[in-house]
Amino acid sequence: MDFGGNNGKPMNYRSLMSDFHGSMESENYAPSTGEELNVSVKDIGMSVPMGISAANVSGIYSKIRMGAGSLEIGFPGAFSGNRQAQTPGMYGEDQRQAIRELAKVNEIKLTTHAAYNIMGMMGRDPRDNFSTNQAADCSKEIQRAIDFAADTAGGGSVVVHSGEWDRPITDIYVDDPLMEMNHNLAYDEDGRMRFKRKQHEYADAMFVLLDDRTSQKMETVHKDRKVAVPVWKRATKDNPETSKLIGTWSKYQDNIHVTEEDKEKYGWMEDMMGKRVQVKEGDYIDYEGNVIINPYDPKFGRVPEFDEKSNRFKVAYMDFDDFRKEAKEQTQWNKDHWKKMHKQDWHNDNMWYYGGLVYPDEAFLHATLETNEGHSRGWALQYAERMGTHQKAIEKLHEIRGHYEEIKKDLPEDEQWKIAMTDSELQRYTDGIIPPETRDPLEMIDKLINQQRVNLEFARQASASQQQQAEDTAETKRHIVTPFKRFKLHGARMYAEAAVRALRRTKDEKNPLFLAIENIFPERFGGHPQELKFVIDESRKWFVDLLTEKQIKHGNPTRDTPLEDTRGVSENPWYMGKMDKKQAEELAKKHIRATIDTGHMNLWRKYWQPKQGQNIEQSEKEFKQWYLK
Repeated sequence: MDFGGNNGKPMNYRSLMSDFHGSMESENYAPSTGEELNVSVKDIGMSVPMGISAANVSGIYSKIRMGAGSLEIGFPGAFSGNRQAQTPGMYGEDQRQAIRELAKVNEIKLTTHAAYNIMGMMGRDPRDNFSTNQAADCSKEIQRAIDFAADTAGGGSVVVHSGEWDRPITDIYVDDPLMEMNHNLAYDEDGRMRFKRKQHEYADAMFVLLDDRTSQKMETVHKDRKVAVPVWKRATKDNPETSKLIGTWSKYQDNIHVTEEDKEKYGWMEDMMGKRVQVKEGDYIDYEGNVIINPYDPKFGRVPEFDEKSNRFKVAYMDFDDFRKEAKEQTQWNKDHWKKMHKQDWHNDNMWYYGGLVYPDEAFLHATLETNEGHSRGWALQYAERMGTHQKAIEKLHEIRGHYEEIKKDLPEDEQWKIAMTDSELQRYTDGIIPPETRDPLEMIDKLINQQRVNLEFARQASASQQQQAEDTAETKRHIVTPFKRFKLHGARMYAEAAVRALRRTKDEKNPLFLAIENIFPERFGGHPQELKFVIDESRKWFVDLLTEKQIKHGNPTRDTPLEDTRGVSENPWYMGKMDKKQAEELAKKHIRATIDTGHMNLWRKYWQPKQGQNIEQSEKEFKQWYLK
């Protein structure tokens, strides 16, 4: 524990000693029996930020002489250091040996704190995005701190901050895809809000989403923002038009046209086209009364209801609570579909959560993108239809031109013109207006053909670009994910890789090196104790996989390894050979642990919300009860 909560800043050691002993009154901290705690100066540790509290090995020795029983050597610098913010890389073999011998001779315990400004393994970069490159650099920096600890302390903790991503104080969920309010840790058992940063945060809280291809952070999901979405055509009891279909036999839609390139993606849908099916409550229906096969498919999915009275499609507003329902519905459909396709439950696949689980904030942003996607697909169809018209016009004009070439052989120019003036076929392409200066029908027809070619090229370019834009939007939508998914796939693994380093550098099983993940700011995920437990649990799962799986995602690839993130597996460089999962789980408990910073826990106090009628003292007492629990 860091009693001072100094976070690497210089502290007044003598003041700390007096404050500590003065606060150790039996009625405050001792057991209810009233026994005094047996605590001496040797039980008190001291943080030594290198470059701030100590400049070198001699500076460390000066702290030892002050009488502390343990020292936490911390590094304010990361990646590249300087005198005021040093890194483990600034200490060579001789200096590390000197530190080790000083600790041994003076019988003190050494621990290590990795770079203070590394907060989590999500790789938050200077542009406020979440870069996998930055995450990998952070993991390597932590591993350098582990090597330092192995060379100096020989074991013990290597502390690293957990502050994975910004999240609202009013919405604290731990791996709850539906963000259900009864799982929101910002509220107490009676449903009263415990924490709040600003007056209306509970209503306008902002959620971070990521593009998992570019690591770009997207801050567009606000709880108080409503999104206009189509009213989808469904068989529901409150819909007079479709309620009569419930319980009757219909068929699956038959409008799916699959190209050879799309066989892998849409082949299963093509196989279901036109098959008989009984309509159930809530089924999505097309305009012919057929059941939609995959309601959430961007090409062949659900269709909006059309209001014949207003001659417009129906639109409704959805808020964040509505998207909770939408996310639950989509997730259930994905589970059912997975079981049909794979003949097993979804939870048998470690990667199902990435594409199968839908979070409300994801559904929220998907809805805003669907509008742009639908607009692009509509115009793509419109322009594609015009292409056919222009192609037929060009073919017909060539026929007409051939006819006039024959006429030109036998008739003078004036007679040709008279025929052209009364030619109904030709007038179809001139809107009935033939320029008076045109004396040669062939010249006029050539101009018409060129005009149709320009129109055809415009329709082709416009249709292709709109189709491309629609597909790009659909692909973007597929890759916009909640930080939970990114953390499970990448962040937790970064912790696990560092912990495997600690395992391999451990020499004495009785004094293992271990990664100690520390809570930090309330505003960031990992600051709440339950979030910290989640971070550790997920990191331990990856740790087990790294030790026991021969192949993993993003291992050492070969030329034949698929590029797709969520499918390609390759050789696992951390594989330890014959080790069962139970043994690996026990090692995970040894090498990935927690450190609770009491000073950081106290930061929650500024967001604590008093109950109605409470005075300051009563509210403070209740906060302490929450804190200790």
